[in-house]
Amino acid sequence: MARRPLPSILSSRPALVRGRDLARTAADGATDVLHPVITIAKGMRRQAAWAGGWWGRTPKEQRAPALLLAAAGVVIVAMMPYGPVLGVVALTASAAWLGRDRAGAAPAGPSQAEAVRLQSLYEALVPYLSDAADPAPLYTHDGSWDRAFGAHEFRDGRLVRLRLRYPAYFTDGEADSRARVEQLLHAKAGRGREYRFDWNEEENHLTLTALPPLPTDVVAQRFVTSPGETVLGFTGADAVQRTVPVTAGGRTQDAPPVVWRTGARSTEPHLLALGQPGTGTTSLLRSIALQALVHGDVVVIDGSGTGEYACLAGRPGVLAVEDGLLGAAATLEWAAHETERRLITVNRSRQSGTAVPDDVRRPLWILVDRPTALTQLAMAEGRPDPQALLDVPLRHGRTANVAVAVADRLDATETLAPAVIAQTRARVVLGPLAPDHVAAVLGAAQRTTPASDVPPGRGYARLGTGPVLRLQVPATPDPYDEETSPAERDAVLALLPGAPPASGPVPEPTAAPGREPVVLGKDAVVRTVADLEPG
Repeated sequence: MARRPLPSILSSRPALVRGRDLARTAADGATDVLHPVITIAKGMRRQAAWAGGWWGRTPKEQRAPALLLAAAGVVIVAMMPYGPVLGVVALTASAAWLGRDRAGAAPAGPSQAEAVRLQSLYEALVPYLSDAADPAPLYTHDGSWDRAFGAHEFRDGRLVRLRLRYPAYFTDGEADSRARVEQLLHAKAGRGREYRFDWNEEENHLTLTALPPLPTDVVAQRFVTSPGETVLGFTGADAVQRTVPVTAGGRTQDAPPVVWRTGARSTEPHLLALGQPGTGTTSLLRSIALQALVHGDVVVIDGSGTGEYACLAGRPGVLAVEDGLLGAAATLEWAAHETERRLITVNRSRQSGTAVPDDVRRPLWILVDRPTALTQLAMAEGRPDPQALLDVPLRHGRTANVAVAVADRLDATETLAPAVIAQTRARVVLGPLAPDHVAAVLGAAQRTTPASDVPPGRGYARLGTGPVLRLQVPATPDPYDEETSPAERDAVLALLPGAPPASGPVPEPTAAPGREPVVLGKDAVVRTVADLEPG
């Protein structure tokens, strides 16, 4: 028996399809024709929503006067010639303005050039983040970047942020594996910039961020700090949670500082700064001295003997500036006994329940530049190492309100005294250095790639067990140097105690009000601890 063909309504529905197309075309045409009406309706709905929100925000005692004022406005418009017509036109025009689609279409994704960059970066990561035994690899040679890359951002055609996933079997806990991936991303994302890598081992993703360069036009100036706080320099905006106003380039702006805290409650009361010649370690000590003179006294030991601290000699609050072996040894011996005297005074004040005297509460800063040079001179002359005299201030300076800051060359670390290395918990390293050298000095690896351009004062800092921070030391050159610019010279001279105006002559150093100037030379008299005992 032959089968009959199915009716056309069950096999195909061309009439229904044509009907849907006609309905869709009619709807699109009606939308185009009625678009002004739809826009005005949206605007009126937004106007009503605004009026309802305003009425809800208005206090109850002010609603009656508001209604009276609105009614008076309506009556005035109604009594004006052509007033109702003009009112309706104005209301319609405002509704049309509010109802328009102001938001542009959101971009569907990266541009063609950006997609090519992301695909190239994805393919470069395949040898590092793939495994032949993986049944469902995330990174394959014929794969697509959108499987592994999440959020990404381009600026001026260059990649500034990227969040990528990686397989769980990748050895993200090994420094070598991380370094290989970071080196590849640094090369492919674009050299000449600093990048920060944030590894999330729990969720298996890595975030790459291009960091803006640190400001290099900040010169020495008065920073807004509390007693016991010293600004070592400035870092990135997302590295610290504090900003201070600074003047740079003729304008005032907020900059994130790296603040070093000293005193009895500090966990890192002493500082060690290392770097090659010309990287800014001397400028850092000079900046610390200018800030310390606001609230304390300063002793400067210049082991290089080049006169870099001549501008501080004889100033109020500067107890000594020594650059010779004998004078430096005598000054450091005095500083050791001064620390002991302060310890005895603090102990007696605590036992008797009285306040600590003002001369002990006033901070004492010992700034030592290139102590290894003095060590070599002492060894040549058969004298004791002057660094041994820093043992007492370094070990007991926190209780005695004595802070020690040491700066030296990076290639002379083997000559530094063990007490200097052990007791300086605040570390600064300046200059173009390899990441291994930075980690050796600071005790932790840096989270950013090295900068391509390293100006003087550029480096890294770590305070205690905190994170490694990028650092740019404020420009604090020697004002007596002929190569110093007039602007920087005036800025440093203005911070010196008793400093004259920039255009006037340099007066003789004077003592601070109520204080006698202390002069320590090669013939300085050093008191022993026994002399400090009563009677």
